[in-house]
Amino acid sequence: MNELLVIGHPELLAERQRWLDGLTRERRLSGKTVEAYERDTRQFLTFLTGHLAGPPRLSDIKTLRPADLRGFLAQRRKGGAGARTLGRGLAGLRSFLRFLERNGLANAAGAAAVRSPKQPKSLPKPLTDREALGVVTSQAQLAEEPWIAARNAAVLTLLYGCGLRISEALGLTSGDFAGAPTSLRILGKGGKTRIVPLIDAARQAVAAYLKLCPYHPTADEPLFRGARGATLQPAIIQREMQKLRGALGLPDSATPHALRHSFATHLLAGGGDLRTIQELLGHASLSTTQVYTGVDSARLLEIYDRAHPRA
Repeated sequence: MNELLVIGHPELLAERQRWLDGLTRERRLSGKTVEAYERDTRQFLTFLTGHLAGPPRLSDIKTLRPADLRGFLAQRRKGGAGARTLGRGLAGLRSFLRFLERNGLANAAGAAAVRSPKQPKSLPKPLTDREALGVVTSQAQLAEEPWIAARNAAVLTLLYGCGLRISEALGLTSGDFAGAPTSLRILGKGGKTRIVPLIDAARQAVAAYLKLCPYHPTADEPLFRGARGATLQPAIIQREMQKLRGALGLPDSATPHALRHSFATHLLAGGGDLRTIQELLGHASLSTTQVYTGVDSARLLEIYDRAHPRA
């Protein structure tokens, strides 16, 4: 984070930095969430600079009105920001103002009075069973180097077979696979850990990768390596998935994260209960997991409309 890019008086910027540091250290929010909150508050302070005809001070934050916040959201909306982005931005501003309020530096009531933008209801878009199985096979991979093809297959198999986020899969170490484990301890969002079963297909895919990989990471080093031996980056897997979409004729919604959606949806369709799926995905709230019941219902209605003679 580069404070030189943030407009505001030093005392206000110092408090903002204290808040951002606390999000990581005390609340243990993910790096991406903290980056988003940093960006949202930076944009808000830039807005206030124009709104107030000068860099904002702590005293200006104390006297914020709901109209000021609504004006900021309206400006962001004109700039093309969607409801999800606006909602996250408002959540970040509320968090910052509550931090200032706890320290006797502001009043957060104005932010609380602003209604969050209504979020669009969208269902996850999983792959079908056949599509998902086609994506994760080593034969489907397009990399010319056999060990890279095996690596890509292993990562994608972990996403679909274990329901991992891409960051979780790439955070695994070679030590996690020592001694033919039957489960993995996953460090998820917010520093929370969970145990997920390691299915045979995923274990075999990782073993095939390790057999071919020219690099030999130690037990505490990341398992998956880039072409030159550095830690594998998510963008590489995302790019490989984009190539697979074109080769296999899959929709644009077929992303690495869609394999995680597919894991949950296919488990639910096979009789899995929501609480178990919640634990496997590492969701903090059951309501987050319940979205997959809508996916399953939508698929049943699609089949009904297509197949029933009276539909």
